[in-house]
Amino acid sequence: MKEASSEDNVAFRGAVHNQCLCPGSSAGPAEAFGVRWQAQRDTALGARGARGEPSCPPNAVSPLRLAVAFQILAVALLVGCSKESNEAKEAKEGGAAEKSAEAPSHVKRGTNGQVVITLDAGTQKIMGLQTASLEAAHLSPEVKGYGHVLDVSPLTSLVTDVTAARAASQASQAELKRVKALAAQNNASERALQTAEANAARDQAQAESARLRLLAGWGSVIAGRDDLPAFIEALGSLSNALVQIDLPAGEPLPALPTGARLVTLADGAQPTGAQLLGPAPAVDPQMQGRSLLFLVSPNPLRLAPGAAVTAYLTLPGEGQAGVTLPRNAIVRFNGTTWVYRQISEDSFERIEVTLNSPLDNGWFVHEGLKPADKVVATGAQQLLSDELKEQLGE
Repeated sequence: MKEASSEDNVAFRGAVHNQCLCPGSSAGPAEAFGVRWQAQRDTALGARGARGEPSCPPNAVSPLRLAVAFQILAVALLVGCSKESNEAKEAKEGGAAEKSAEAPSHVKRGTNGQVVITLDAGTQKIMGLQTASLEAAHLSPEVKGYGHVLDVSPLTSLVTDVTAARAASQASQAELKRVKALAAQNNASERALQTAEANAARDQAQAESARLRLLAGWGSVIAGRDDLPAFIEALGSLSNALVQIDLPAGEPLPALPTGARLVTLADGAQPTGAQLLGPAPAVDPQMQGRSLLFLVSPNPLRLAPGAAVTAYLTLPGEGQAGVTLPRNAIVRFNGTTWVYRQISEDSFERIEVTLNSPLDNGWFVHEGLKPADKVVATGAQQLLSDELKEQLGE
């Protein structure tokens, strides 16, 4: 059988390329592999059929079959990927649901909207939670004020001036007395007597001026002390501290306080006692309220000049009933103070509290808690962290 000529092969391949494989061809896939391709194939292979040769080689793969095969493969890949993605999603959702079913949330909302955490005894032990029973407390009426520790350097200078002026006055008085005695015996001139009198008067005036400056600057409660040198020495060594407390303008003060408890910014949870000395000689230009002087003696916090303090002035009268809240039981969240109160063996509720006044062993709380209530005293911060993690879904 006669083989097809090279011209026939070229004609057939060119026709297929131009009608179906060329990017610039305007014919669509159906047209390219449909009627036109069939007509051109018959034209190209007509001569071979006329010569008795096979119209198509046994191993030949038509472009139409290739295109269809590629399309089937692409569809299969897309279906497979979509199925795998859906299966992975379902597996993930199923795993999350299974995990949620295995570990149900132990953070709930109570009937009043408060947060309630439920923990079994084993979990409480692992977390190291310990509770404390609240004790009853009574607090006298108080007024809150603000102030600072005074610098005693100006006081030291004034006291030095007073001491020197008094010594000079005493010396000039003694000299005047001596000159007068000599003048009485005609052993001193009139001019010497006049000079001694002038010096004595001058020194006495200077001593009085120094005393008045001391009185104006520090008031009679300081200037009139008999132990002023020892008082200043104790202040300079920080054994004691002198504090001026200013009340806000319009703050009523029905009676002078019997004492005060002071706290600092550095150690706001630990108060120290102070005794009232009396009214301050000047008011704070910003506060424009009453000003009082207090003495901290001894000075366990080593309050230094310039330290800012908050004062709780104790007033006479009937006080308030409340509880003493341990400091370790307090947690702070969103600018608010909270405690975890135990409501059952395995349940704790987070409640908001107002810290009315610092005490030596905690904070005085007037409302929200009552004596014998149990609160988490150890591990409260860890309990808050665990609650927030669960709320965030971690």
